[in-house]
Amino acid sequence: MFSIYRHRAWLFLMILLVLFSGIPSGYASAGTSSSNPSNQNDLQQFFSKAAKEFGVPLSILMSVSYNETRWIDHNGHPSTSGGYGVMHLTEVKPEINAKGDEVKGTKSPPIADPGMDRLDEAAKLLGAKPEALKNDIEQNIRGGAALLAKYARDTIGHTSNNPADWYGAVAKYSGSHEKTVAEDFADQVFATIREGAHETLSNGQHIVLQPEKVKAKKDTARSLHLKPTKPTGIDCPKRLDCQFIPAAYERFSSSPADYGNYDLARRPNDGLDIRYIIIHDVEGSYASAINIFQSKSYVSAHYVIRSSDGQVTEMVKPEHVAWQAGNWYVNSHSIGIEHEGYAVEGATWYSEPMYHASAKLVKYLAATYNIPLDRAHILGHDNVPGLTPASQTRMHWDPAAYWNWEHFFKKLGAPIHHNGHKDSPIVMIAPDYRKNKPPLTYGEKQLETQSANFVYLYSAPSFDAPLVSDPALHKDGEPGTTAINDWGDKASTGQRFYRADQKGDWTAIYYGGKKVWFYNPKEKNTVRGEGILITPKKGLDAIPVYGAAYPESTAYDGTGIPAEAGGKVVPLQYTMKAGQVYVATNPVQSDYYYAKRYNDLEGNKVVSGHDEYYQIFFNHRIAFVKKSDVELVKRSVKPVH
Repeated sequence: MFSIYRHRAWLFLMILLVLFSGIPSGYASAGTSSSNPSNQNDLQQFFSKAAKEFGVPLSILMSVSYNETRWIDHNGHPSTSGGYGVMHLTEVKPEINAKGDEVKGTKSPPIADPGMDRLDEAAKLLGAKPEALKNDIEQNIRGGAALLAKYARDTIGHTSNNPADWYGAVAKYSGSHEKTVAEDFADQVFATIREGAHETLSNGQHIVLQPEKVKAKKDTARSLHLKPTKPTGIDCPKRLDCQFIPAAYERFSSSPADYGNYDLARRPNDGLDIRYIIIHDVEGSYASAINIFQSKSYVSAHYVIRSSDGQVTEMVKPEHVAWQAGNWYVNSHSIGIEHEGYAVEGATWYSEPMYHASAKLVKYLAATYNIPLDRAHILGHDNVPGLTPASQTRMHWDPAAYWNWEHFFKKLGAPIHHNGHKDSPIVMIAPDYRKNKPPLTYGEKQLETQSANFVYLYSAPSFDAPLVSDPALHKDGEPGTTAINDWGDKASTGQRFYRADQKGDWTAIYYGGKKVWFYNPKEKNTVRGEGILITPKKGLDAIPVYGAAYPESTAYDGTGIPAEAGGKVVPLQYTMKAGQVYVATNPVQSDYYYAKRYNDLEGNKVVSGHDEYYQIFFNHRIAFVKKSDVELVKRSVKPVH
């Protein structure tokens, strides 16, 4: 999911409160809500009642909801794009802090685009408080129906019993002023009506939209005066369904530092290499991600991919720096790809058309920018570290356990298999995705069992031992959990670690500054890997671990940039202890991309330092250690880039 802060820390407060709040947090699984006063088993009935009450064809109401959320409620919490409930009623409120610090608990003005503030509008139509529409599914559906009825009156002057007359109202419900986006959403809604849809939610409820022959009257959208998208070159491989819809790039106030939603750059020609591709999920719909990137949101990604058919929308050119990973150093060196869906739903959203399109795009980008096709460089958002101990705690955890890395890398033409010598001390995590179905929870809910991409890590070689605890997520003495968003006790497919010990069916690795264990009978969950092995220099009891490879303060001398305005070298809440060994990639030179003002490409500078860093597989996330703090282990094997 797209992360909303960067080096100047423009924050998206409503999203942070949900997604960065720790364990457990965020969304409930489909159709579950302990606090919801409505009976969720009546979801189909709620649609029928609301459709009749507001004069909206049932097929229109249900298909709009299906295309926004797949009829998934989220326990009163917003999606990453600020939408509540099965009707995705949006309320997006950014938080601004020009000093570059993270701010909590303060109110901020609503987003400027009124099309993205459907919650308040729906509440006013019902004469209800917005909180009621957030927490009560029936009221949420009534609010969506009231909006659609109003939009019908806005576009054709009245409500109609004929679904064909609702094309303009549906396009307006998209929240976009862009012709391509609004009409694409309406086209998807009407395609769903023609094809029908059904879903079985995690509470066992079966929801059905019966197919209906209907030909939309597209001229009903004429009164919306939608803006045509200007044609431009698209950075996509051939024979991939791609379109270009630009993310917002504009000043949002009189201050030259108040702008969004990305930074101009000349990557890689300005000395700022692109070395990572970050895989996100939206925690929302395809259309909602596009809309939010076009709004005053201080957030963006380079690409968005649709679940149903794999359509790709490019929104930020790869040469520019999107505000997407929650770590300015990683942002500066990466391309971000958002995938429609919700992490706790997994395979429901991570469709084969999506995997196919994503792999084709990633392979193209990797070849264009010389990015290695391995898990040190093709990262999930959950693999990206924070820049500080506080941000390490609040970093996102998508695409999470259900993203099929094994299948994805096979489609990339870089399958996860033995690539190291049979005696290599490096193990690559590689459970059989189809057969690996560990228990997972979310909040107080046991998630439906499905295939997953990780192995659980224990503090001792026994299932009776506590799961590993990460200090970014748990207090001292608290064990890890089976929560899907507790990334601290989960080693993911393709990650590489040093084999520290073996006892029977259990393998030990160094992970997050500890010796931890996972069940690995006959090495069924691993393959042998290769890489550089590093350990703290002799005489050092422990060394710091960082979330970025930023330059030393003296690197700013003579640049015209004060050191305090650059990237701050802040250790995370971990150390690498003497005797521990980790797998690293080749060292990189430290750098920081200074970009603080709107439309000032000439003023943007890359500051290079003398310090070098190794990137390591440290825990579930990558991390960095200074080359001057470590030494190579004699048993090192073939390096990787």
